Amino acid sequence: MQNWIQEAVFYHIYPLGFCGAQQYQQAHTTHAILKLIDWIEHLKSMNITAVYLGPVFESYEHGYDTSDYRQIDHRLGSNEDFQKVCEALHKAGIRIVLDGVFNHVGRSFWAFLDVKEHREQSRYCSWFSNLRFDENNDQNDGFSYDTWEGHTNLIKLNLKNPEVVDYLLDSVNMWIDEFQIDGLRLDAADVMDRDFFCRLKAFCKTKKADFWLMGEIIHGNYNVWANERMLDSVTNYECYKGLYSSHNDHNYFEIAHSLARQFAKGGIYEHLKLYNFVDNHDVNRLASMLKEQQDLFNVYTLLYTMPGIPSIYYGSEWAIKGTKQYGSDAQLRPCLKLQEDSALTKHIATLGLLRKKLPVLFNGSYEQILLRNEQLVFKRQNQNEEVWVALNCAKEAYTLSLETNEDLRDLLNNTVYLSKDQQTRMTIPAKSACILQSIPHQAQETEAPSFESLDEKKNEDLPMDIPLGRYQHFKGNHYSVLYVATHSETLEKYVVYRALYGECKVWVRPLSMFCEMVEHGGKKVPRFQYLGK
Repeated sequence: MQNWIQEAVFYHIYPLGFCGAQQYQQAHTTHAILKLIDWIEHLKSMNITAVYLGPVFESYEHGYDTSDYRQIDHRLGSNEDFQKVCEALHKAGIRIVLDGVFNHVGRSFWAFLDVKEHREQSRYCSWFSNLRFDENNDQNDGFSYDTWEGHTNLIKLNLKNPEVVDYLLDSVNMWIDEFQIDGLRLDAADVMDRDFFCRLKAFCKTKKADFWLMGEIIHGNYNVWANERMLDSVTNYECYKGLYSSHNDHNYFEIAHSLARQFAKGGIYEHLKLYNFVDNHDVNRLASMLKEQQDLFNVYTLLYTMPGIPSIYYGSEWAIKGTKQYGSDAQLRPCLKLQEDSALTKHIATLGLLRKKLPVLFNGSYEQILLRNEQLVFKRQNQNEEVWVALNCAKEAYTLSLETNEDLRDLLNNTVYLSKDQQTRMTIPAKSACILQSIPHQAQETEAPSFESLDEKKNEDLPMDIPLGRYQHFKGNHYSVLYVATHSETLEKYVVYRALYGECKVWVRPLSMFCEMVEHGGKKVPRFQYLGK
């Protein structure tokens, strides 16, 4: 599996909606797609590493009715505009995945227009699946053809025709050469010719060894499409509903069943990196589906810590709402302006940073530790580290004991839980979660923790200095703070302090850790309490 995709955090944009394009094709060219450049700093602040852009090529209406695979939709801009966008994204370290709509085309596709004009004499008759001139259709064309799910404005291509395949591969070649794209999401992959996927994969891998192919699959065994010969990944619709409905119903058994079935040892998709999401351009917004908005935090925590690749649908980081109305997807695909960061946005950004800092979250095994209706605990583990994820969707706090002799740090709340008698006990607040990493005993007083402070904005509230003098550790020992020093490379603040009894050893630890709260005796107390000069 490619390194970049293992570590990827996706941001999914539906460009025609995002840019506020008119519903139907227009003659003049806008430059609306350049708007995406203004969002790059927002993407970086959320620790996004890849964007998946819905259809960007010429179409008549919604983008999935392609007219020209080699021209950016005039409602979005020109090919030159899109080149600027791609260059800016890549400069920011953000990969680009485009929507490959290869199952069908629109009625304004140039080869179909030739069939309409020349009928049986058109050299492109064999480009379309089951084209018949002895039948008619509801467009009164005087002929019929295969469609996508009965929509006569979506004409199915004949992917058994080598000419069609060569044309599509030449188009992809152009996208890679001109826009330097890094992957494709294959629309309607479940109904496409599988030999085409084999050709596509072989071609793309010769162009870019780390090129990524992901298929839209709603139902079925994902191994049929995601394998060595065909695609690298597919959409994880099996987990999509359970991620939110398990919170609505206070029933973690629902999502836990899918996670264990898919990813536990011996799971059917243990070897795959599936594309995980909680909403997209085809389904209702997460904030509209949850009964209680506080559950948004746990849903995203689960999305980012479960095996696979997390994806955020544009705007959902601000908990915007949207549902299908009378068959229209317009509410799901709005034109948005950048908004102020919210508590949810900051939470998602912290989760993204966690994935950067903890490889175990994208390459570790999955093991279920505890399962109750309103609580779920699982462990991610690789050869170097292990992390516990504990979720509580109840309206009251839940006290949990984990079988470990390690002290644990909650990386979301910067709280430390101490081990006693091979048990580490903690209380998870209502509708909250913990991501727990062990703190080796031998390193507690001699080293900074292996994970730096996650939420820089949260640490802005910490003092930049503390008074020198005597402090009492929550375990009882007394120390004298000698200095507050600054790391020469990272500029992080460190406290230098000496034990007042025994061997009077000198210790050092980050200021943020020195000032934090820990749980002791069932209460949160300061790690070090100031006693005076």
